Amino acid sequence: MSIASVVRNRRSIHHYNDKPVERELILRLLDDAVWAPNHGMREPWRFIYADGNGKKRLVDGLIEIVMKTLKFKAMSDEQREKFKTHAHSVPAYLIVVMPEDARPAIWEEDLAAVSSLIQNFQLLAWEEGIGMLWHTGDYIYNKDFRELAGVQPGEKIVGVLRLGYFDETPAARPRTPAKELFTVLE
Repeated sequence: MSIASVVRNRRSIHHYNDKPVERELILRLLDDAVWAPNHGMREPWRFIYADGNGKKRLVDGLIEIVMKTLKFKAMSDEQREKFKTHAHSVPAYLIVVMPEDARPAIWEEDLAAVSSLIQNFQLLAWEEGIGMLWHTGDYIYNKDFRELAGVQPGEKIVGVLRLGYFDETPAARPRTPAKELFTVLE
């Protein structure tokens, strides 16, 4: 499979089957993903993985946190149950964090590097039949969630990646051709 094919065919996956995701495979994929460009070889990333009991504890805590929000309270009972069931149905979660830096240039370089790493990881996982959803909901800023997940003071959550094998690939959504967004300076 060509790189272009993997890039064009990868999709965000929302629904997973029951096949477990092996930690060893995730570590192998991350060992390749860390080859993302990063200024000064700072390697500004850290990973928090949750499956099994850890995932259950993380999701239970997340649900407790989200239940206090106005958005959750405005949902119907059926919507709330659907949310809870879906959160538990995700086979594994990978939280990717980076150090916060007061210097804007370093912060932006590090965020770009971590985002590149996540994209590498998504593409590598896709090649192995693992889909994911890169999630950044409001809860990533919640003190209780950060503590529950083991995020340290001075770290930023760049994404909560929902991981798993899947049975159906969603249809592609159209992209704007690059030539429509392309400017040439002369």
